[in-house]
Amino acid sequence: MSLNPIHIIFGLKLRQARLSQGLSLSELAARAGLSPSYVTEIEKGRKYPKADKILRLARALGYDYDQLVSLRLEPPLHFLESALSSQVLQQFPLELFGVDPAAVVGLLTRSPAEIGALAQALADVARGYNIREEHFFRAALRSYQELHGNYFEALEREAEAFARAVGLDRSLPVPEDALQEVLQQRFGYELGLIPADSRPALAAYRAIFVPGRRPRLLLNPALTGPQRKFVLAREAGYRILGLGERALTNPPDRVDSFSQVLNDFKAAYVGGAILMPEQPVVADLGALFELATWQPERLYRLLDAYDVTPETLLYRFSELVPRHFGLKVHFLRFSEINGTYRLYKHLNMSQLSLPKGFDLKEHYCRRWLTVRLIRELARLGQPGPLLGIQRSRFLQSQREFLCLGFARQENLPPFLRTSVTLGLRIDDELRARVRFASDPAIPEGLLNETCERCPLPPEACQDRAAPPERWEQEQAIDERRRALEELMRDGAPVGAVSSSAPSAAG
Repeated sequence: MSLNPIHIIFGLKLRQARLSQGLSLSELAARAGLSPSYVTEIEKGRKYPKADKILRLARALGYDYDQLVSLRLEPPLHFLESALSSQVLQQFPLELFGVDPAAVVGLLTRSPAEIGALAQALADVARGYNIREEHFFRAALRSYQELHGNYFEALEREAEAFARAVGLDRSLPVPEDALQEVLQQRFGYELGLIPADSRPALAAYRAIFVPGRRPRLLLNPALTGPQRKFVLAREAGYRILGLGERALTNPPDRVDSFSQVLNDFKAAYVGGAILMPEQPVVADLGALFELATWQPERLYRLLDAYDVTPETLLYRFSELVPRHFGLKVHFLRFSEINGTYRLYKHLNMSQLSLPKGFDLKEHYCRRWLTVRLIRELARLGQPGPLLGIQRSRFLQSQREFLCLGFARQENLPPFLRTSVTLGLRIDDELRARVRFASDPAIPEGLLNETCERCPLPPEACQDRAAPPERWEQEQAIDERRRALEELMRDGAPVGAVSSSAPSAAG
């Protein structure tokens, strides 16, 4: 059952009109010649009556037909109009989280004024922080991934079966020409290049999909081999899964629905699974975790063995490590331009303390591995990829993570530096599974979320990028709270008010 705003609004208007007339459900049903159970279903938004029944209900209430079918709600229900017309409410994937849409409809119709006021408050917050529908859809997808440990058995099996059927499982790395042949021969694609020279505005896209009887996939000529292969494998993912609603460009120019976001994710998941099949990757991870000491060349070798980008490699690890090794992980992607760092992508399945300054213009702690690698890459003046490892301990929570990361200079756009990090929560399970985790040669870092919230004094941190304004504010608030509690506990001193004190009027 989906949330149909027309059905819900009609049900709310009918209920509002009935209550304003002081009629019970049974009385309205009798006047209209309908059963009470049918009227109940209408008021709950589960059914929408035909025109003749609407006319009978309108006459029973003394309403005009057009007045009853109007989508306008009267106070105090008018707040619900914008909420019910919102794409977020209509398309939010309630079923993915085990929520019956009927329960939401029941809540709306049971307490419409209160829910309307809540919806208005949430809408005001969203507008105040420039939160768009796209943000809700992507947050819903991220929560869904984290709920399932970022592992999806059905998608793994689809990728495995297809690779076997077309012979993509015969050798690793998967050849690029084999992927091209699959798209052209099996799915009828035309492959070409984005005309970036003649239309420079299109140079920002990695790929453009042109639908039609013979679909076309245009690739940016500046893509590297591993990047091209991922685009081709992801495109095969759309066809393997029979996905319709999708982004036409990469990166997407717009997000129209949650289905689009979900389908894009599924296609990318299958594409990654084709390039890095589950069983070989699990075997390589097992061998990596058995190393007694950290050996960075082993990770570089895996990049070459699968011929993938650092992001594809570590993101694929984030899908398989929780499932096969029982470890809690997180994945981060940062970008930097002109000294400004942005958290572009994240999955948090390890209870990582993500910065509270997300999108609030605060400065991420420069001791984070993902930030440190970008800074080191800039200092070296190299394109990368630059590999790093760190045991990170958060100052306030004392939680520890073993972090592996890569930084590199992007080719699209060429002025951007990015880094990706796979973090593994350090606990008894990790210590038992990952032998090199205790290697004393691995550098350690004491870090915080953002500079603005860090209590470390200047002499204890040479990497601070901003003064601890938010931490000082919090300390002042705590001090006032303690003083107030002491005053309430000990009692206020009693004394005469000085006659020289200014009056309230003065």
